This record gives sequence, structure tokens and C-alpha cells, in this order.
Amino acid sequence: MTQFSANLGFLWSDLSLPDAIRAAKAAGFDAVECHWPFEVPAEDVKAALDETGLIMLGLNTIRGDVASGDNGTAAIPGREQEARAAIDQALDYAARIGTPNVHVMAGFAGGPKAHATFISNLTYACEQALKHGITILIEPLNHYDAPNYFLATSEQAKAIILEVGAPNLKLMFDCYHLQIMEGDLVRRLEKMLPLTGHIQFASVPDRGTPDHGEVNYNFIFEMTEKLGWTAPLGAEYKPGNTPTDQTLGWLKK
Repeated sequence: MTQFSANLGFLWSDLSLPDAIRAAKAAGFDAVECHWPFEVPAEDVKAALDETGLIMLGLNTIRGDVASGDNGTAAIPGREQEARAAIDQALDYAARIGTPNVHVMAGFAGGPKAHATFISNLTYACEQALKHGITILIEPLNHYDAPNYFLATSEQAKAIILEVGAPNLKLMFDCYHLQIMEGDLVRRLEKMLPLTGHIQFASVPDRGTPDHGEVNYNFIFEMTEKLGWTAPLGAEYKPGNTPTDQTLGWLKK
């Protein structure tokens, strides 16, 4: 039976992170994940996870200077020190709350120097993550939501994963982003599953609940089961102006 994780970056974003964890448990989710939890004391998050019995599957490295438009720094030449500080911060927090995955955000960059910078920083991240038994994830983002983001396709991510060659570097397979950039989701899942560390989903093109739009997620969920995927799938959709609890008809089905 397919399991689901609530991404608390979008779901129950009106609540504190500990209360959002409790809300996800009450709604029937099997796990949770988040974006940037660092302003919340790790012990408060850990207490909510222990109370509910849920695991926090993943979190992201910080974006950098958000006011200036940053969306990660790991592929930006000249900002290696900042990128590695963000990696250290994320790994420390993840280790303290028992999170198995950290998404290292590449940022807006391009070209050979950006590629070399990303490879170097990912090598560092994987070496540090091994000490905690943590997997590093990289995620292609679509060029409508994140123009000029360094990592845009699953094939680019695959090449980077193979070049780094670390056993704990995996792909974040976000169906929403990859449908926009590449489509052919089922065959892509079949091809990329050995390199995949986490799967996320949202409707396309509006990034809403998965029960509408151009992707038949009932079929996608069935296929992940048939392919042998057993970890929770990440619901990373935007509820808009609707309270999260009122958007969960798809989950009840």
C-alpha cells in the first residue's frame, strides 16, 4: 500500500512546525518532510516527531540571500565557503532530529565553472553526510518556476551523481518538475529508480492537489508500487488559500 509524506513547507504552513507535524499525523500521513526548519529548535521538532511516531524524511540546505534572489549556493563559483556552511548546518540539524535525507540546493548558475563547483561541494557534502548515515539529494527544478536554476533535468542529475560517485548521493525525483521539463514520467521513473532517494508530487501545471491536472497520479502511485518503491511519496503541493485539511480528499481516497 502506498505511503505518503506531508511536505510541511507547503502543508499546514500556518502552524508552527511541531504543530504541523501533529496535524499531519492526525490527517493520516505516514511521514513528514520540510524545507528550512532551522529557526525552530531541533529539540522541539524531535519531541513532536517522537510524540507522533513520524519520521522527518528530508530537509533542504538554506537558499542563501533570499532578498537578492538566491535559491541555493552549491553551484555558484566563489561561494564555496557559504555553501559548505549551509551543508554543515543542514547535516547537523538532520542528525539531531533523525532525518535521513538532505537536499543540497544548487542555485542559479550555469557553465563549466558552476558544474565543477557543484561537483566539489557535493563531494564534500557526501563525505560529511556519511558520518551521520545521511543521504544527499539533488533535485532538478523546472525553468518556469526557477529560471536559470543550475539543475534542470534528470539526465543532468544522473550524470552528476555518476561523476561524484558517492554511494549516498541520490536524485530527488519530483514528478511536478520533471513532468514540466521532460514528461514520460513512468518510463523515467523506471530508468531513474536505482538512483532515486525520494519521490515528490503535485498537480501540473498549477502545483495543487494531485487529483486534477495533466498527470494521472492514481496511475503513477500504482506504478511506484509495481516498481518496488516502498518509501513514502512526498506530497509537495500548494493548498493555496484553502486550509490544508480541506485539500486532503485525494488522501482519503
